[in-house]
Amino acid sequence: MRRWIGVGAGLAVAWLFVRGVTPDELLGEFIIGLAVGLPIAYAFRRFYLPDLALGDRLRGLPYAGIYLGHFAKELATANVDVAYRVLAPSMPIEPDVFELPLRVETDLAVTTIANSISLTPGTLSMDYDAERNALYVHAIDGRDRESIVDPIRTWEDLALRIFDEDRDPGDPVPDPDRTESESTGDHTGEDSPTGAGEQPADAGGETDGE
Repeated sequence: MRRWIGVGAGLAVAWLFVRGVTPDELLGEFIIGLAVGLPIAYAFRRFYLPDLALGDRLRGLPYAGIYLGHFAKELATANVDVAYRVLAPSMPIEPDVFELPLRVETDLAVTTIANSISLTPGTLSMDYDAERNALYVHAIDGRDRESIVDPIRTWEDLALRIFDEDRDPGDPVPDPDRTESESTGDHTGEDSPTGAGEQPADAGGETDGE
């Protein structure tokens, strides 16, 4: 079977979820999804990867299920948290933007993490720096940054397996500020912590020595 047909069918299934159809609307909406999805899949067929490692994708399916479970949990928790902040008389909101270095590197994995962040109430992926392989994340309350980063790292651990990335879950997070000489072992000063979970949005400037 030509791959674009399978992709078009997949888009039709995604259409059903977007529309939120009832059982009696299922067939009609699926046909509409095919009418939309198949031409799109055919038009972009030249952009597909030349080889599809089916075995690797099948091995990643269990991790994809776990990923969805973790995401659903964080989605529910974040909805309750944001609702509380909006309704609380004191409005405990302190917005912040911070840099989040990533271990995943493929476009699909980075996009999955970025979309997961944006779909979770209270956080938003604002930008991606390809050279630093880092996302810039806006949080509704940045005082407890660790509580924001920890779920994202869990998603990333699973994404490393789902997309068969080079790194393994639990590997340290690369420091975007390390120089090339430091990364090859020619250290002229103290090592930067490689396990840092995130950097401030204005990281890279001089420290305040006053």
